[in-house]
Amino acid sequence: MSILRVAGHFIKDSFAEVTRGSRAYHIWMASLTVVMLFGLFNYANQLEHGLIVTGMTDRVSWGLYISNFTFLVGVAAAAVMLVLPAYILDKIDFKQAVLIGEGLAVATLVMCLAFVVADMGGPGRLWHMIPGIGVFNFPNSLLTWDVIVLNGYLFLNITIPLYLLFMIYQGKTPKRKVYIPGVYLSVFWAVGIHIVTAFLYQGLQARPFWNNSLLGPRFLASAFAAGPALIIIILITIRKFTRFAVGSLTIKNIGLIVTVAAQINLIMLVSELFKEFYAPTHHSISAVYLFFGLDGKTALLPWIWTSIGLNIVATTALTVHKLRNNLKVLPVLCGMLFIAVWIEKGFGLIVPGFIPGPWGKITEYTPTFTEISVTLGIWAMGAFIFTILAKTGIAIELGKMVYKKNRLSNN
Repeated sequence: MSILRVAGHFIKDSFAEVTRGSRAYHIWMASLTVVMLFGLFNYANQLEHGLIVTGMTDRVSWGLYISNFTFLVGVAAAAVMLVLPAYILDKIDFKQAVLIGEGLAVATLVMCLAFVVADMGGPGRLWHMIPGIGVFNFPNSLLTWDVIVLNGYLFLNITIPLYLLFMIYQGKTPKRKVYIPGVYLSVFWAVGIHIVTAFLYQGLQARPFWNNSLLGPRFLASAFAAGPALIIIILITIRKFTRFAVGSLTIKNIGLIVTVAAQINLIMLVSELFKEFYAPTHHSISAVYLFFGLDGKTALLPWIWTSIGLNIVATTALTVHKLRNNLKVLPVLCGMLFIAVWIEKGFGLIVPGFIPGPWGKITEYTPTFTEISVTLGIWAMGAFIFTILAKTGIAIELGKMVYKKNRLSNN
C-alpha cells in the first residue's frame, strides 16, 4: 500500500508540475494543442473518406506517414548513444542528458506508432497485429518483428527512466542490479529496431532501390547523426530556459558523436551513388529518377539535392573543431543535419522505391493537405509528450519534486 501511496503522490505532483510554468511555457503547450486538434480534425476527415484523401495510390502506397515513421525509428534508436556511455561506461557527464534522451525516445516511439495507425487507414485495423487475435504471422513476417521491437523498445524506455525517477523522487538510490540489465538490453534493442526496419525494406524483392546491403548500416549511421543532433538542440534549449545544468562538455561530446556518424553516413552515400551510376543497370532507374528526374518527372529533385547540400555543409562544418565546439553555431549545424536526414530517409528513400512501378509506369507522389496536417499533428503530439516527460524529469533531478516534502507538509 505504501508504494501505491507514493505512486499516487508521484502522479499528483507530476500533474501539478506540468500544469504550471512561465508564460512562454503555456504558449508553447497551447500552440502544440492547437496543432494537435487541427491534425485530429483532418485525421477524422481521413477516417470518414478513406485514404483517397491522401496523395498515396496503388502505385505509390507509402508516402509521408511511412517516411516519417522510418526517420523517427532512427531518432528513437539514437537514445542508446547516451545510455551506453552514461550507464555502461559510467561517464558522469552523460548522465545529465540521458533522461532527456530516453524521454525523446518515448515520444518518438509513440509518434512512430501513430504514423503507422494513420497509414493503415484507421485504428480499427490494428487488431490484425495483435498476437492470438489477428493474423500475426510470426516469425515469417518482418512486419511482426517490427511490431515486437518497437513496442519492446518503448516498454524499456518507459520503465527504466520511470524506475530511476521514482526512486530519486523518494530520495532513494536506484539499485544497479534492477536497472542495469534493462539498460544492456535496451542497447541491443535500439540497434534491433533500426536493423529490422531496414530488413523490412531490403526484403521486398520487387523494389530494387531498397535491395542494398548498405541499407541497414546506413540506417544506423544516419540515426546516430540525426537523433543526437536533435538532442543537442534540446539540451541547449533546456540549458537556456531552465536551471537544469547541462554541462558544455556533455554537449561537445555528443557533438563529436554526431560528427563521426554524419561522416560515416556521407561516406556510405558516396558508396551508394558509385554503385548506382558507375555501372548502371535497369535496377538503377529509381536512383536516376530521384537524383536527375525521368521523362520530365522531377518532383523529388529539389528535395534530394537540398538534403545532400545540407548534409555536406553541416558535416564539413562539424568536422572543424572550432565550429563544432561553438555552442552558438553547433545547434544551427545540428538543425541542418537533422533536416537533411529527414529528407533523405523520407522522400529520398521511401517514395523513389515505388517509382517507376514494376511495369515502368511513372506515377509521382505529392502529399495532400490532409497528410501534411495529420503529420504536423503527430509531430505536435510528440513534442507535447516530450515536454511533459522532460519537465517532470527535470523537476525531480533538481529536487523540486520530492516525496518526503509532500509527506511532511501533509502531516
